[in-house]
Amino acid sequence: MSCFLSRSARSRALALLCCACAGLAQAAPVATVHDAAQAQRQPMLDTMRDLVGIESGSKDLQGLQQLAALVAERLKTLGGQVETIAPTDITRLSDTPEQVGSMVHAEFQGTGSKKIMLIAHMDTVYQKGMLKDQPFRIDGERAYGLGIADDKQGVAAIIHTVALLRELGFKDYGTLTVLINGDEEISSPGSRNTITRLAADQDAVFSFEGGGKQGNLRLATSGIGAAYLAVTGKTSHAGARPEGGVNALYELAHQVLQMKDLSQPEQGLKLNWTLAQAGTVRNVIPGQATAQADARSLKVADFDALEATMRQRIQQKLLPDAKVDLRFEVRRPPLEATEASRRVAGHGVAIYKELGLPMKVLDVATGGGTDAAFAGVKARGAVIEGMGLSGFGAHSNDAEYVQIETIVPRLYLAARMIMDISRDGVPLK
Repeated sequence: MSCFLSRSARSRALALLCCACAGLAQAAPVATVHDAAQAQRQPMLDTMRDLVGIESGSKDLQGLQQLAALVAERLKTLGGQVETIAPTDITRLSDTPEQVGSMVHAEFQGTGSKKIMLIAHMDTVYQKGMLKDQPFRIDGERAYGLGIADDKQGVAAIIHTVALLRELGFKDYGTLTVLINGDEEISSPGSRNTITRLAADQDAVFSFEGGGKQGNLRLATSGIGAAYLAVTGKTSHAGARPEGGVNALYELAHQVLQMKDLSQPEQGLKLNWTLAQAGTVRNVIPGQATAQADARSLKVADFDALEATMRQRIQQKLLPDAKVDLRFEVRRPPLEATEASRRVAGHGVAIYKELGLPMKVLDVATGGGTDAAFAGVKARGAVIEGMGLSGFGAHSNDAEYVQIETIVPRLYLAARMIMDISRDGVPLK
C-alpha cells in the first residue's frame, strides 16, 4: 500500500479536517455574539419593566393600544418598516369581544435570501387595576410582574434579539418578520389568519412563549376545541301537568352520557363535559338546557373526525320532540412536529451546548396550545415554540416570574439561530 494520497484523496481529507476544526471551534460560544447578548441583559430587564408597567388584558383596548405604540416605536428605532394592524378578518368564537387588540407588524430587510419570523403576544389574562398592587419587581434572580412570563418577556426578547443583530451589523437574512399580537389569551380570533398567512412562506418561525422552568423547546402543542350542546324542549307545570312538557334536562343528560366515550387518550384525543345548565325554577319542566365540553387533540384531522361523530350521535334522541343543536369550535389547532422543526431544534441544542447548558426538545404535545399552531397550519419551514425565557406562574396572581439568568443564553440562542439559518448553517431540508 502506498503511503502517498492521490490529489482527490488529499482534497477529501483536507475538507474533513476543515469540518472537524469548525466543529471544535463551535464547541465554545461565539465571543462577539455572546458579548452582544451580555450587553442586552440590563436593557432587556428595563424593557420588561416598561411592558409590565402597561396593563394589557385581552379586552383592555386602551391598554393594548398604548402597549402596541410602545412596541412599534422600539421596532422603528431598530430600523424596521412597522405598521399597526387593526384586525378586520375576525373569527367569531363564543367569547370573542366586538373589538380585539391590534397587531404590530415589522419587516427588516437584509441582504440574503432566508425568511425568518419571530412571534409573541402582548395581551394578558389580568384585569385592569391589578397593576397598582403588583408592580414589576426583582427578587434575587427572578423578575416578577403581571404577564411577564406570558408573554411580555417574549416581546422583550424579540426586541432585544433584533437589537443584538443590529449591534453586530448582521443583515445576512433576506427578511426578518416580527408579529406581536394582542389577542392570544382569547384564542387569537383577530390575528390567527394573519399569523398563518405570514408564516406560510417562512424558512423558520420562532415563537417566544416561555420555555418553562427547564427552558425546553417545543415542536408540538395540543389543539384546543370546544363543543356546545343546546337542547330545546317544552315547558310545563312540573306538578300539575309534567306530561305536557318536553324535558330538555332529560335530553341533555342523555346526549352527554352517550358522548362520554369519545375520548381516545392513547392518541391524545380528549373530550370532557365541564359545564351544564337547565331550567329556571323548581316546579317547571325545563324547556332549555345547555352543556359545554373541552376538547384536546394532537392532530388536526382528529378534531374533524370528533365533530363528525358528535353530529351523528345527536341524531339518537331520548325524546323525539326535543331539538338538539351542536356547535363545535377549533379554538386553536394542534402544532405537529415536522422533520424541518426537528433539524432546526437540534441545531438549537448544539448552540446551547456551546454555553455548557442542557436543553430538551419536546416533540410530543405536553401542554396547552399557542399561536405557534396557527403558524404551523400552512408552514413550509420549521416552527419552534418556547424560545422565550425560563419562568413559572403564568396566569397566577402575584406569582408570575422569569429567571433573569436565562436572558443572555436565550438572546444568544435566538441570535445564533437566525445567523446560522441565514448563512445556510442549518439543514432546513
